[in-house]
This record gives sequence, structure tokens and C-alpha cells, in this order.
Amino acid sequence: MLPDIIFILAMSVPMLMFSVFPGIKLGDYLQEKYDLQEKQKRIVTIATTLLFAITLSSLLHFI
Repeated sequence: MLPDIIFILAMSVPMLMFSVFPGIKLGDYLQEKYDLQEKQKRIVTIATTLLFAITLSSLLHFI
């Protein structure tokens, strides 16, 4: 179990390259729709980027 988690986290580092654009787009969309402040937009962007990268690497590992 632990080697799988370490492997997924290691693979998520290169996946950050592919997950930055969706994070930025979601942050921009939510800022326009809900009138978010800049700090809230950054939090959404970073959280989306990290979750997307971990999701991509786990899909790559388990499929």
C-alpha cells in the first residue's frame, strides 16, 4: 500500500505540467461567475491543480 502511494505521488510531479491549465481555467471561470477575490481564486487554482495531478497519476498507475 505505501509503495503505491509513494509511486503515485512521485508520478504526480510530472503531471503538474498537464494540470496547470485546467486549474487556471477553473479559477478564472469561478472568479467571473461568483466574483471571487484573488486569494480565493489562488486557493481554487492550486487545489484544482494538485487534485488533477494526483488523479491523473493514480489513473496512470492503476489502469
